[in-house]
Amino acid sequence: MATVEIPADMELVYKYPESLTKLHTHYCPGCTHGIVHRLIAEVLDELGVRERTIGVAPVGCSVLAYYYFNMDFTEAAHGRAPAMATGIKRVSPDKVVFTYQGDGDLAAIGTAEILHAANRGELFTTIFVNNAIYGMTGGQMAPTTLIGQKTTSSPMGRDVAIAGWPIRMAELLAQLPGTAYITRQAALDVPGIRRTKKAIKLAFQTQLAGLGFSMVEVISTCNTNWHMTPQGALEWAKENMVPYYPLGDTKVSAGVQALKEGK
Repeated sequence: MATVEIPADMELVYKYPESLTKLHTHYCPGCTHGIVHRLIAEVLDELGVRERTIGVAPVGCSVLAYYYFNMDFTEAAHGRAPAMATGIKRVSPDKVVFTYQGDGDLAAIGTAEILHAANRGELFTTIFVNNAIYGMTGGQMAPTTLIGQKTTSSPMGRDVAIAGWPIRMAELLAQLPGTAYITRQAALDVPGIRRTKKAIKLAFQTQLAGLGFSMVEVISTCNTNWHMTPQGALEWAKENMVPYYPLGDTKVSAGVQALKEGK
């Protein structure tokens, strides 16, 4: 990628994050994973912690996340990213550690790992991308799939009598004493993306301050497996996902509130 020279009389207000590599991604056109990647990278750059950050990639659509982040990264077995992050942070407490997980990885096979890590108050940050479906494996029903939502494994729509209710992970983790900051945001429009970036920054600041476990859930889309256009998927998520998964903070500890107020 060519370097663009900025004239001396102009202020640079937007640039490619140092925390991202300059590679084309494997994500489907219209997928919001790339947006969330960018937000994380911008935050790490702004906090000046890229060189001491370690990310943990999951199994799922973002299984190749380590190709896109310009920092140390490791790969965890399916659902086990919180367990690996726990080990890394305890061995190297000076590092900034985060997991990047989807709903199939975090809310299904990895439920025990995320619950116990959060309950222990492990000092790492989780970015949880919720698109209400298994994306990588072909569009099967996930723990977050909405009632009546059709998938390849629920072609008639999710039936509560058979599959139970969609799990609200942010509300679940907010009940645990080890959690300091839990929030749900969305990457569905520009105002929501800006709020998501602020939340991600606060989550990392929570870790840096040693206040406890932090998680940002991000409502996302999967236009490929939803069989929609990218724009149609964004609108569907606003109309259907956000009412069931309300946006906003679900837990803000006193210490995190002080961070928000700049104290």
